[in-house]
Amino acid sequence: MAQSHPLLPAEFVASREANEHRWTPDESLSYTRWLATAHYENFHVVSLLLPKRLHQDFYNVYSYCRWADDLADEFPDKNQSLRLLAWWRQMLDEAYQGQASHPVFIALSGTLLKHQIPKEPFSDLLVAFVQDQTTTRYSDWNAVFDYCRYSANPVGRLVLYLCGYRDSERQSLSDATCTALQLSNFWQDVSVDLRKDRIYIPLEVMRRHGYTEAQLFSGDEGAAFQAVMRDVVECAREQFQQGLPLIGMVDRRLSIDLELFSRGGLRVLEKIEKQHYRVLHRRPVVGKFERAGILASTLAHAFVRRSA
Repeated sequence: MAQSHPLLPAEFVASREANEHRWTPDESLSYTRWLATAHYENFHVVSLLLPKRLHQDFYNVYSYCRWADDLADEFPDKNQSLRLLAWWRQMLDEAYQGQASHPVFIALSGTLLKHQIPKEPFSDLLVAFVQDQTTTRYSDWNAVFDYCRYSANPVGRLVLYLCGYRDSERQSLSDATCTALQLSNFWQDVSVDLRKDRIYIPLEVMRRHGYTEAQLFSGDEGAAFQAVMRDVVECAREQFQQGLPLIGMVDRRLSIDLELFSRGGLRVLEKIEKQHYRVLHRRPVVGKFERAGILASTLAHAFVRRSA
C-alpha cells in the first residue's frame, strides 16, 4: 500500500496507486513525518531545540514546501512543472475549503486550524516557484527583493505563526532575515544557478561595474566580477543586520534557531570574502567543524543572555 512504500514527490506524481489511495489522517501524518525526516535534501528539519509539541506541525509545513519545490525543480519540462504547480495551488485552495484529499494537505489541515495560519504565505511560495519557471534574470535590487518576498519571507512567517507570533513588527524583522538567507544562498550558488541559466545578481549591479553576462558564463572572476560580488555580499550582510533584533524578541528555543541560521548565513558571506569573491570555480562551503563552532558559540551566547 502507499503508506508502506513512501514516495518522494516526483515518484508520488507518477504513482497511480499513491494518487488513488484514500489517505487516512494517521497515514497522512506518517507520510509528512517520513518526508520531512528522510528527504535527500533534508538534514534536520525540526530542530531539537523546538518544543516536541510543534514537531508534527513543522513536518506538515515542511512537506508542503518540499512538494512545491520538487514540483518546480524535479521535472525537466517547465510546462509540466507549471501544470503541477497549478494543481498544487488547487490542492491548497481545497484544503482551505475543508476538502483536503492529498496526504500533505490532510496532515496540514490540523496545523492550519490549530495555529490559524492564513493561506497567503503558502500561496506566496507558489508565486516564487512559478517565477523560477518563467524568469531567469533580475534587472535591479527591487526585482530581486520582490522575488525574495515570495521565495523566502513566507517561510519565516510560517515559523512565526507556528510559534505563536502574529505581529507585523516580528514579521518585518523575519522578512529581513529570510531575505538575507536567500541572498547568501544565491551568492554561494552562483555557479549552480548558471547551470540552470539563472542569474540572481541584479543586472544593474553588473552593468555598474562593467561586467557582462558573457563574462559570467565564461567564468571570468577578474576585478569587475569581484567588485560585483563585493556589492551583493554587503547587501546580504545589511539584511542580516536588520533582522538580528528578532533574536531577542522570541522565546529562547526559537531565538537559538534564529541565531544559528543568521550566523550560518553570515559565515557563508565570510567564506566568499576569504576566497576573494571567486565563487564561479569553487563553491564556498561551511564545513562540519565550522558548523559545530557556530552551534557552540550560539549556545554560549544564549546562556549569557539567559543569565543576564
